[in-house]
Amino acid sequence: MAIFENILLALESLRMNKLRSILTMLGIIIGIGSVIAISTVGSSLTGYVSDSMTALGASSINVSLTQKSSDDESEEQDFHIKMFASETPDEADLITDAMIEEYKEAFPDNVKFVEKTCSVGTATYDETSLTVTGVENDYKTAEDIELLYGRFVKDTDGERKLAVVADSFVENTLNLNPQNAVGKDFTITINEMPYKFYIAGVYRYESETASSDEDSASDETTEMYIPLSAAKQITGSGDGYQSISIKTSVDTDTLTFLDTTNTFFSSYYANNDTWDVETTSLESVISTLTEMIDTISYAIAAIAAISLLVGGIGVMNIMLVSISERTKEIGTRKALGATNGSIRLQFVTESMVICLVGGIIGITLGVLLGTALSKVLGYTATPNIVSIVAAVGFSLLIGLIFGYAPANKAAKLNPIDALRYE
Repeated sequence: MAIFENILLALESLRMNKLRSILTMLGIIIGIGSVIAISTVGSSLTGYVSDSMTALGASSINVSLTQKSSDDESEEQDFHIKMFASETPDEADLITDAMIEEYKEAFPDNVKFVEKTCSVGTATYDETSLTVTGVENDYKTAEDIELLYGRFVKDTDGERKLAVVADSFVENTLNLNPQNAVGKDFTITINEMPYKFYIAGVYRYESETASSDEDSASDETTEMYIPLSAAKQITGSGDGYQSISIKTSVDTDTLTFLDTTNTFFSSYYANNDTWDVETTSLESVISTLTEMIDTISYAIAAIAAISLLVGGIGVMNIMLVSISERTKEIGTRKALGATNGSIRLQFVTESMVICLVGGIIGITLGVLLGTALSKVLGYTATPNIVSIVAAVGFSLLIGLIFGYAPANKAAKLNPIDALRYE
């Protein structure tokens, strides 16, 4: 009950001295507001990076061939390997279909798709460029390609010259209606060699540029997907792959499964003197970026929090002034039987209430400022609940620490001297 009464007394004191109370709380408001604004922007940026990476395929694991290092060999051997090792793997060094099938059989609950692709490179149609990639049927689902008309390439298409092209390419370059383009043929040039392809399907292309100008749209390089076997026939590639992309199931911990995948494929290259496999995942990149953003946010917030010390000193100063003004009141209370503890509790409570009110105002302003900054930067505002709760607790702690010394001074006043104080 005494604490409730002290809180009411503290609020009444704030009401009676509005301007002085606001000036006292200013340091607390600025400090808390800055910390909350920074943490809000940091959380929003973290969420934006995470969502963007996830859209790019955070649950994917990329397995690619890499040349082995020779740290465990002599410098002479190291020099020899670097001078004479091939920069591209031989067909015997490639990741084979047999390896991939064994991998899928070994981890059926973790592997959703294995993307096997063959990059043909850049092709041209008149003055328009196309990035041609040989893919399998699962590629459409794995990469979430929105097919508008026709069908996607099938594994049974073999070396047939079929193509799935972008609607923008069909409309702006081939000058065809995408709806009627299926079955039409066009000739592209790859490495100065002409190849005639038939359109099997048309997919929706999402431009990375905001320009709607028809000429600039026709100049954009879009993806063209062809059967994997057809791509290998054009490039003269063997049966293996230099890299593959693995789509994991929803319940799989990608970071943990990354090491498992690396161990599995590395076993095939234990006796290979030149080549090994390297596994990477965007999820590990997300984790690293998130840690970096959090570290920077905490560092900036810690610098901003220095102003809280200034605010705490201001609270201590005003409490000393308040005690001087209320010396007779303290003497009267003591003469009526108030204990040192009750006097100390009264002024500590008042100090904590001042800081708490300042903290609440600072949190409100911080969330509003952080939300505004996040929207300006183009991110979805995400107030950091942990920071808000911590800010409330820190406000009370500042009130306790910086209010205790003045409260203790008030508690130790001699009642006779206090009553005679002018």
